[in-house]
Amino acid sequence: QLQLVESGGGLVQPGGSLRLSCVASGFTLSVYAIAWFRQAPGKEREGVSCITGSGDSTNSADSVKGRFTISRDNAKNTVYLQMNSLKPEDTAVYYCAARGFRPCSLGPADFRSWGQGTQVTVSS
Repeated sequence: QLQLVESGGGLVQPGGSLRLSCVASGFTLSVYAIAWFRQAPGKEREGVSCITGSGDSTNSADSVKGRFTISRDNAKNTVYLQMNSLKPEDTAVYYCAARGFRPCSLGPADFRSWGQGTQVTVSS
């Protein structure tokens, strides 16, 4: 059974960094595009970054370009989200999601398999 588990969230000051991890089990990660989403209280879930199964292509929201980097290590069944220059508006629960045999997408409706989320709080 396909399973995704996020970790790495926490409390960080503005301008700080965090690295989130998404560990996959129960399927061959290399055939799945993996995306990170986030949801702040009272707001809709939004796409942050996506990476193809092979890792040769990525796509990111304008709000995080130049600050966040998505990467993957298929040998470790893990996808990462390196977040630098964090801002208070980045505060949210961050989720990873998998999409098999499909190109990347930042639309939540395109994904069927989700992790449980990890909280990221940016505050002084």
